[in-house]
Amino acid sequence: MNAGTPRKPVHLAVYDTLADWEPGHATAHLARAGWEIRTVGPSTAPVTSIGGLRVQPDLALADVHPEDSALLILPGADLWDTGDDLVPFARTARAFLDAGVPVAAICGATAGLAREGLLDDRDHTSAVSFYLAATGYAGAARYVETDAVTDGNLVTAGPTEPVAFAREVLRLLGVYEGEVLDAWYRLFHDSDPSAYAVLEEAGAL
Repeated sequence: MNAGTPRKPVHLAVYDTLADWEPGHATAHLARAGWEIRTVGPSTAPVTSIGGLRVQPDLALADVHPEDSALLILPGADLWDTGDDLVPFARTARAFLDAGVPVAAICGATAGLAREGLLDDRDHTSAVSFYLAATGYAGAARYVETDAVTDGNLVTAGPTEPVAFAREVLRLLGVYEGEVLDAWYRLFHDSDPSAYAVLEEAGAL
């Protein structure tokens, strides 16, 4: 990014049954690092998360375009597995990836991407391998048993790994790297007090 060039916002998908806890570390620390977070719903009508939080989307999905975004984050939700309501979000993820714009998907959103064919040729992970296998996708050979995976511009993770998910997002967008990123992960995932000194010195707290 050239000096003086405005930073594009990060778009966070929000929909009914959104899993509140999954994108929180990523969005909070992106925001603290100066990134604008814009919420994107099926429309601009309010949605309600699993935890009962009522979210008023900033934008409707139809108004979000890859060229105007730094990243699309797709959290899990019950709706990913109970019908076709969220298929438009998976199709938008395809448009983002085709345009070279990153996408980060966690939990049920990985199944949505699998159904869209976006995991057939990319390394990825999810909750468990058989969860994705149930979608009938063709990417089982690229499944990786680990906390989170980045393959090119795509981040995937399972529902129990919001910190690892955030780590990969922060790495992908260049927020933290190397020793600082490792310390960030150790602090928020492992409660390692020795990580404080590294983060304080780097101005990352």
